[in-house]
Order: sequence, then C-alpha cells, then structure tokens
Amino acid sequence: MKKLKKISKILVVFLLVFLLSGCTKQLVVEKTNDKGKKTKEVVRYEKGENATGQALTKNILCRPKDKDLIDIYNKNGVKTSKLTTCSDFVPKIKSSEGLWDNIFIKPLAWIILKLGYLVKNFGLAVILAGLFIRLVLYPVTKKSAMQSENLKQAQPELQKLEKKYANKTDNQQAMMQKSQEMMAIYKKYNISLFSGCLVAIIQLPLFIAFLEAINRTPAIFEGRFLGLQLGTTPWFAIANGNYWYIIIPIIVFIVTFFSLKLNGTQATDDSNPAASSTKMMMNVMVVIITISSFQLSTAIGLYWITSSLFTVIQNLLVMRCGNHAKVRKS
Repeated sequence: MKKLKKISKILVVFLLVFLLSGCTKQLVVEKTNDKGKKTKEVVRYEKGENATGQALTKNILCRPKDKDLIDIYNKNGVKTSKLTTCSDFVPKIKSSEGLWDNIFIKPLAWIILKLGYLVKNFGLAVILAGLFIRLVLYPVTKKSAMQSENLKQAQPELQKLEKKYANKTDNQQAMMQKSQEMMAIYKKYNISLFSGCLVAIIQLPLFIAFLEAINRTPAIFEGRFLGLQLGTTPWFAIANGNYWYIIIPIIVFIVTFFSLKLNGTQATDDSNPAASSTKMMMNVMVVIITISSFQLSTAIGLYWITSSLFTVIQNLLVMRCGNHAKVRKS
C-alpha cells in the first residue's frame, strides 16, 4: 500500500509538471485553398541543400547556421537575428514559460550543446547525454531489471499456484486465498508490482524532453553523425534516394526487440497462462516503435538506440549476477 501511495505521488508530480509546462510550438503557415477556405499547414524543411524534411518549430532556442533554414524562419515570422548563437546559449528561467521548458528542455539542450562542442560532434553528444541520464537512473532501472529476474525465479511456484486453483475460479473464498498465497510468493522473491511502472513513468518524459530539445536546437539537427544528418528522418532520406538511412530503423528494431525480450523474460514460458498475450503485446510494441522510427529524426533514433542498448546490457548483467547467486546457493 505504501508503494502504491509513492507511485500516486510521482504521477501527481509529473501531471503537475505537464499542466504547468510550456510546449513546442510548430511553425505554421496560413494558406487559402481553391475554394477560398483558409487552412494552416506545418512548415517543413524540405527544400535546400541540407533539407531534412522535419517539421520546424517556432520557439527554437538558438540561431541556425544554414542559410536556407534561416530564410524559412525569417519568411515565417521568426526573427533569427534576435536569437543567440547556439554556442552562446545559456538556459534562463522565464516566468512566461512553463516548468517543462525551464527545468527539462533548456537544461537538456544546453547539456547536449556543451557536449557537442566539447567532442565536436552533436550525434556523439546525444549518445553521451543519453548514457549519462541512464547512469543517473541506474539505481531505479536496475531494480526493475531485478524484478524480471526475480519473477522468472518465482515462476515454478506461481505455476503450481495456478494449477492448485485452476478449478476453483467460481469460488470467491478460494480466489481470496489464492491472492494471499500469491502475495506471499511475491514477498518471498522480493517482487514489486509497481517497479516497472515507475521506470516507464520516468522514461517517457525523458524521451519527450529529448525530442523537444533536439527539435528546438538548430545546432543539433543541423549536425551530422557518421554521414547521417541528425535532423533528417529515415523516411524523408529514403524517399530522396539516401537508402543507407534504413540502418537507423533496423538497429532500432534489433535493440528494442532484445530490450523488451529481456524485460519480459519471465513471461516467455509457455506454461505461463499470460505468456501468449504478453508475447503478442511485446511484438506489437516492437513493430510500432520501429515504424515510428521512420518518422523521427536520426538524432532521436540515436538516443533510443543508446537507451535500449543500455537496458539490454544492464539486464544481461543482472541475469548473470542472478545465475552466479543460484550457483552459490546450490
């Protein structure tokens, strides 16, 4: 019950952050169609030597360098000359902007910029920033990984429990007894039902923060990493004949698959009644994330790959430690 209260408090905090937050403002242009009706369209960077195909944001944090990009912004009401250069950008708290901007977006953009100028590559900076954040969150995410391993160890007893009450589903008293025995097993193996939710609650805002920080910082999405333009989406690149960008969705698919597979190890046993539905849900998630990676910038793809790869390595280490512990006990 105490853990449930903690989770509720965390949810309330994040809800308040989002309610009091600013948000990315898309750069839109008003157009009149053949019938004389006015419509608004999102401005995309689709023309020019370094076009990325991305939807541009109005509230960028610093001045772009690309001339074609500067022209697009100036033509659509964004006076780039009044913005500071990205190398001189410093996050300043403004009361006119929400907590989301002041606490998450600007500081994160500043960290990536500083790392980028230090290592002289913004793609590498995104990777390093992602690693740094995952290391900070390691104590929390490690607990989640340990829960998967603990649940895997508890499977034999949970399966016996399912068989014991298989023919008593219509008996309310028996079901209450089953719940009590199940909670005893969870306590025995130190299993928490809410640890996985906690990690998801933390990681989702971080992903959104990375997405906004990258989209609002020209120096980042103008940069390149291993020949790939960081602001370009794989879909736009492939449509324009740059087929090598397919490597990003492929790697996203691989690391996401293994990340979810290791997190869901406890549910892969076919004797588990929920195994088939869990596997299906995991497969659907892998497909959705992979398809989404075609429409997200290369920089966001790098962050996702880094974060998922960290999860894979972390879970492998936890599994290895768990196996060593079993050997010692035996």
